[in-house]
Amino acid sequence: MLKESKEAKNETAKLIIEGKTYELPIIVGTENEKGIDITKLRNDSGYVTYDPGFANTGACSSSITYVDGENGILRYRGYPIEDLAASGTFIETAYLLIFGELPTRSQRQEFRDLLSEQELLHEGLRHHFEGFPSNGHPMAILSAVINSLGCYHPDFTELTSLEDFHRAAAKIISKVRTIAAWSYRKAQGLPFMYPDPKLSYCRNFLHMMHSIPHKQFEPTDQEVRALSLFFLLHADHEQNCSCSTVRMVQSTEANLFASVSAGICALWGRLHGGANAGVVNMLQEIRDGETTIEKYIERVKNKECRLMGFGHRIYKSFDPRAKILRQAAHDMLEASGYDDPLLDIALELAEVAMNDPYFTDRRLYPNVDFYSGIILRALNIPVNMFPVMFAIGRMPGWIAHWNESSRASTKILRPRQIYTGLNTREYVPIDMRLDNE
Repeated sequence: MLKESKEAKNETAKLIIEGKTYELPIIVGTENEKGIDITKLRNDSGYVTYDPGFANTGACSSSITYVDGENGILRYRGYPIEDLAASGTFIETAYLLIFGELPTRSQRQEFRDLLSEQELLHEGLRHHFEGFPSNGHPMAILSAVINSLGCYHPDFTELTSLEDFHRAAAKIISKVRTIAAWSYRKAQGLPFMYPDPKLSYCRNFLHMMHSIPHKQFEPTDQEVRALSLFFLLHADHEQNCSCSTVRMVQSTEANLFASVSAGICALWGRLHGGANAGVVNMLQEIRDGETTIEKYIERVKNKECRLMGFGHRIYKSFDPRAKILRQAAHDMLEASGYDDPLLDIALELAEVAMNDPYFTDRRLYPNVDFYSGIILRALNIPVNMFPVMFAIGRMPGWIAHWNESSRASTKILRPRQIYTGLNTREYVPIDMRLDNE
């Protein structure tokens, strides 16, 4: 049974403000994470805490994902990410994140059947793609069409039963592949390929991306496995920007479609879902002779640019996901015979950086983005689709957090601020306002 975070017995933190002492409860998580409960601080003292970026703020309690950045630990529902990557699949992991337990054989089959049942888009949504320009960014299309699902499936905007939630979760996880693939086909001027219910989740996505009429794309088992690992390793990562966005939007009691659509928009940014594209661009600069590894490293040290794919706000040691993707990229390229010089450059760059005190002293190690772009390139996924791939993988985590948040008895999320603007001013009629000289 999962344990709730609880107040530490008889432990409090004391805060002295203007000579008055306030006792604040200490709460402890199941992994002995400790926090100071300040929920009554403003009401009791009139003060708020100031924490730009929320680096020291616990916005919620959650039983979904545990991250220990100091020791490079990542667990979904208690299971080490290494074990899930070695023995599991993306769909099995999605079930775990959303419903709390690994599925039995029959539960897994039922979930797969539900995904196959939900994979088609309403034909009205199919024509929705005609309204987007051919050069429209696929993340904009993905967010817009996911949000539009609420129009075509209004019966799932109010989830009143566990069965409704199961179907809504399967609907989004299944349809997001179709929407993503069709946004790519739209940009390429290619006919849309319908999903094939006989194919597995990842194989079906690659079919919709790369098949053409009368010529089915046949990915190798290694390619399918690499894509499954990519999705699995991106499935959740605790309270990051996009996850927190989903939870904040849900706190307004917005429906699941609208909430994950907002998560997609948050993921779009260069510092979040777009980071692996930055890695590929960096490696291509080196490959094309615009710079060398040594020169690029010096530019980083001189703070002229960033070493993309290195360092992580949470991890202060090696990102465990990066280790798994590095091996997956190597295995896939070796099995397929695909020769990508970017992998060789990436390996050399990582070796140089990890033997340089500038990076090791700052505990800057490769993160998940450093190798994920190489896998996507080998799968013939264009760079502007990289954040879309991230969103497909992250969907189970967003759904799990939306559900957890919806079951919590919390108010609408509403951070405070420290106001630094002008004090009260008198209104000046327009005829008396002077233009600046």
